[in-house]
Amino acid sequence: MQPGRTAIIAALLCGFCAVPAEAATIEVVVDKLVFTPAEINAKVGDTIEWDNKDILQHTATATNGTWNVLLAAHKKGSFVAKQAGTFEYFCKFHPNMKGQLTVTP
Repeated sequence: MQPGRTAIIAALLCGFCAVPAEAATIEVVVDKLVFTPAEINAKVGDTIEWDNKDILQHTATATNGTWNVLLAAHKKGSFVAKQAGTFEYFCKFHPNMKGQLTVTP
């Protein structure tokens, strides 16, 4: 093999061996008709999980209609962030409940 070629091959192989960053799970608690925290930041690939502590059913619904998560009473609901952007969201059943999700690449 020619000098320098080994270094190039090794560098290329290391690129294929790189471990991708692990996706995170971001928890939002729903309690007493409030999303906490109301503003969350995530990356594409992260899971957003809402934990509904209320006795009422809720939703986490993007105002632009891109996603909707049904949150049964005393249950969790989640989705994986698939696109970057800032998403305002609310509960369809209780429109005064509002939050914001910002997703970065």
